[in-house]
Parts: sequence; C-alpha cells; structure tokens
Amino acid sequence: MSHNTTTAVTTPPAAEAPPVPPGLAPPASPPPDEPPLLRTLAPLLRGLERQLRQLLDSRRHDPLTLLQRAELEGLADDLRRHADALDVEKPLLVIMLMGGTGVGKSTLLNALAGAPIAAASFTRPTTRDPVVYFHQSVKPERLDPALRLCRLVQHDRPALEQKVIVDTPDLDSNDLSNRDKLRALLPVADIVLYVGSQEKYHDRLGWELFKEQRQRRAFAFVLNKWDRCLTGEQGLRPDEDWLRDLKAEGFEKPLLFRTTAQLWLDAAQNHPGPGLPPPPPQLPQGEQFADLRNWLELGLTRLEIEAVKARGVGQLLVHLHDAVAAARPPELTAPAERVQAAWQATLAAEADIQADVLVSTLEPYQTEVEHHFSVEGQMPFRGLMGAYLKLTTRMRYAGSTLRDRLPLSGWKGRLRGNRIETPARWNLDEFIHECTRTAGERVLDQRTTALINRLLIDAEMKGFPLALLAEATKSAGRLEDREQWTQAVIDALAEIERQATHPTGWRRLLRATLTLLGNTVPEIALVATAAWILWNFFIYGDIPDFFRMALIVVIPLVVIIVFHLLIILLLPVRWPAIRHQFRAELGQRLAAALERVYLAIPQQLAAAIAQERQQVERFLTEVKQVQEWLAARQQAARIAELYGN
Repeated sequence: MSHNTTTAVTTPPAAEAPPVPPGLAPPASPPPDEPPLLRTLAPLLRGLERQLRQLLDSRRHDPLTLLQRAELEGLADDLRRHADALDVEKPLLVIMLMGGTGVGKSTLLNALAGAPIAAASFTRPTTRDPVVYFHQSVKPERLDPALRLCRLVQHDRPALEQKVIVDTPDLDSNDLSNRDKLRALLPVADIVLYVGSQEKYHDRLGWELFKEQRQRRAFAFVLNKWDRCLTGEQGLRPDEDWLRDLKAEGFEKPLLFRTTAQLWLDAAQNHPGPGLPPPPPQLPQGEQFADLRNWLELGLTRLEIEAVKARGVGQLLVHLHDAVAAARPPELTAPAERVQAAWQATLAAEADIQADVLVSTLEPYQTEVEHHFSVEGQMPFRGLMGAYLKLTTRMRYAGSTLRDRLPLSGWKGRLRGNRIETPARWNLDEFIHECTRTAGERVLDQRTTALINRLLIDAEMKGFPLALLAEATKSAGRLEDREQWTQAVIDALAEIERQATHPTGWRRLLRATLTLLGNTVPEIALVATAAWILWNFFIYGDIPDFFRMALIVVIPLVVIIVFHLLIILLLPVRWPAIRHQFRAELGQRLAAALERVYLAIPQQLAAAIAQERQQVERFLTEVKQVQEWLAARQQAARIAELYGN
C-alpha cells in the first residue's frame, strides 16, 4: 500500500438533522442511567482473562492436552486484546465498501461525502489505493495501522464523528496486489457494505468472499445503479434475486439499499451546501440513497456502534465457553465407587498370592521359627520344668543357625563362660528384610508391576479414564513395598507369638494350668520321692539301693516328660501348626496394606477432580452471565439484520 495523504473536506454543519426515512426503524438509544456497553465490557473481559489464566496456571489432576492449553491460552490473549481495544470513550465504527469492478463503490463514497474524494471512472477500475473517510476530530494515530497506510480524507460532519468509511480496491481486479490490499483491510472492518450492480451482485469471487467473512463481520448490502435494474423485463429483478440468495444464506431480514449514487453525486455538485441535496428529478422508483445516508448518520447510534463492536466479543465468549466446557474435568464419583469395589477383589487375591510367596520364602527357616517360638513359650516355666525345657530345646535345635542368621540386636542373652543364653526377645527386622528382599527380587517386584496393570485395566473397564489414574497408581506402586512386606511379616509373626504366649479363652486357662502344674508338680514329686526314701531309712531301717536312689531322679523326670508331652500336644509350637495361622494372619495384613496403598486412590482423585470441575463450572457460569448481559444489550440495539443465522 502507498503512504497516506490526508485531505480535508469541510461542509458547514447542517441546520437541522434530516428525518428518519420511512422503512427504517427509529434508532435505539440506551436508557440515561445505562453505562456505556464497551466501557463496562472491558473490565468484565479482563476479569475473565484473569480467571482463565488462574485455571491454566493451577496444577490439575486432569491435565490439559497440548491442543487444549494452546487454544485456551490463545483465548486468554484474545480476551486481553479485546478488553484493551474496547476500553475507549468513543469507539470508531469502520464501515468498509466491498464490491467488484465497476459497481460504483467510489461513486457511492463520493455521493456520501458530497464531493469527489475518491477517484472514479466509467471505463476502468481506478480504486487502487484505499480511501479512508473519517472525522477531523479523530487523530490518525487512533486509526488501525492498516488504515493509516491508506489515503486519508477528513471531514467535519458531526453525524459521522464515530464512523470511518473506507473505499477498498475491487475484489475481482486483475491486479492481484489489489486483492491482497482488500484482504489485508477486511479484518479491520466492523460493517461491510457489499456493493453490487445489476451485472455484479452475485459474481463468484465476491460471493465466496462474502461467505468466508459473513460469520466474522456485520453485512449490509447496496444494489447500486438501481436505474438499470428497472428494465421492465419479466422474471426476478436483481434485488429480488439477491434477497432470495441472502435469505438462503441465513439472512432473514437483510438490510438492502437500492441506490443510484451517480445521480446523487451530480446533485451534490450542482447544489453544494450542507445536508442532503434535493432529490434528483430523474430518480427511479424505490431508490434508497437517502435511506442509506440516514442509516449511516442516524441509524447507527452509540448503542448500535457499541453492539457491533461487541459482536466479536459475543462470538469470542461462545468460543471460550465451548473450549472451557470441552476441557472440563469429568465427573468421576460413580466410576470411583465402581473401581473401588473391583479393586477390593483384585487386591485380596493378590494379597493371598503374596502371602504364599512370603511364607514359602520363610520355609527354609522353619527350624529357627520353631526355636524362637519354643523359647518364647517356655519362658513362664521355672524350676525343674524350666531347666528341663531349656536343656531339651538346646539339644533339639543344636543345628539351628538362629544366632548366625539373625542379627539379634537387643539380646538379653549374653556369653557366660561357654554358655550362650537364649534371647528373651527376637528382633526380626533385618532377618525378615532379607527374606522379603529375596522374595521381591525373585517374584514380588514383578507381581507389583503386574498388579498395577491389572488395577488400571479394572479401572478402565469401570469407566475411570486410564490417563488420570495411571500416574497416581504407579506412584503408589513405587513406595517401599519391601518395607511393607517386612512389616506385615513381622506383625503377623508377632501376632501369632502373642496368641501362643498370651492366649485367650480356654487356651489361656489350659496354659495357666499347665504352667502352674509344670512349675510345682516336678518339685513335689522330687520332694515326695526323697521323703519316702528317708522315711523308710529312718523308720524301718531300710537302706536304699541304687534303684531306689535313682527314683529320686526318675520320678520327677517322668513327671516332667509327661508335662512336656502335654505341652507339645496342647500348646504346639511346631512349624506345621504355626504355618496355617501365620499364613492367614499374613494374608489379612497384606490385604490391609495393599488396600491402604491403592484403594483410596480413585476416591481421592475423584474428589480432587471434582474440586477442579467446580472451579471450571463457576468460571463457565460467569462467562454465561457476561454472554447474557451482552446479548440483552445487543438485542436492544437491533443489529440482528446485519448478521445471518
């Protein structure tokens, strides 16, 4: 585009505004207490932009996709840009003339200006450089940069103070640079006056450009050279044909002006002065140039200008509402409940398998386990019974490597000469840790990975989005599983030990009875046997032989052995008897540990996503409120005829 030149066209102010022409609705005016639409809309858009940025910057459990984030960030930029553009005291309405070669766009602008400000020709198109017609109170710096590169023409007409009329190059020009100029200017237009003639009102290039731009701009239509349309021929007149096609495109009540711009330009040159010149005597019937001029001057009031300027904001808000609604987190409360029910069965089955693996890992150490339980179970016994049990236990487990295999920190036992006293308490931490490490390396680590995959498959089958659950579930699986296995084994053994050493119910009575009898009967038998031998010696003079002397040892020993057999039968500590209880207890503890790690994840995630959904819902509600407020103001402005459905 060429550099601009500024020309001033001055006309004296009109003494009296022309009346509103028939056929056009009187201009709407806002109530006196109604604030300017754009000055109110600008802070609303800034508020929406701030909230949208907060949604984008907050950490989400339901992350946005790359495309969603890019779209919403672009919408946030659009909100800021529109707010800055609308925050003005007197917005400028850009009305752009668009049409093909020879339809009379430049003549129409000259007629509207009342002077030949745009070059026009009957023989060839001459609109190479766009002409911008604007009020002298408007500084060129306020114009869009694309308009400042055009030829600038100023005027002093108060009725057009907030309107900028632009004559553009022909859309079907053979010079492609002219088409490029037109396309560069169209984004600046608020209203496009699509100018046609009897030859060119529906040519291919113009109609395609109209269809491309109609969702973005307001459109009014001018059928120029109206005198050539009234030929008296049968069939549809050009205006009727054009109106039919516009209705087919969704314009229920298109605003179409039938003009003969050349006649009005001639009249203006012949009758210079303020206002509209006298109607030319040869005007054809139905000619509406005066209506067009009055619509531009009086029909487009502040309310209509602001409504048109805000029309793009309405479309932006629709786009914003749809984009945010599409990125709204899903409702996952019901799926989370279904997932929990499915996971409980899966975790219970996995706990049984892990318990079997850990028990089988302890199988090689069953002698040590029996040794420990024997030591713990024999601690209440005293005297002869206690000494016998310690001796037999030491003999029975002479091959046990308990002290070698177990780092028994906290042993109360100590080295006494060549004697090693059995520990009173068994510290299992490192021993069980070693066992679970071995089990983990062989089986359990792989099973944990497989378990996570099964849980995710179950969740997906129950309607929980896999992408939302995968990270949280895998993170939970990366916890110290071996520590949990170690703790579960220790707690299970401790519970079995507690049940063995501190039973309840009838077992408690039985253990107390056996302990009491075991601690007293062998001593009583020893004393009774010795007393009997002494009685016979002193009373009857019966000298005891070796057999009788041996009874002092044999009888208490027999009593002790009998009690030992009763203890073995009634209070078993053998691994086969312990194993079943230990396996059941370990399975329950592993199930509880797995549920503690995994089972709460769906509900916690659903609750967090529900909070994010509520934030999005509140934002959508506010967007809807702004939409409704804007729609009500636009409806009051009566600009619907400028937009198709």
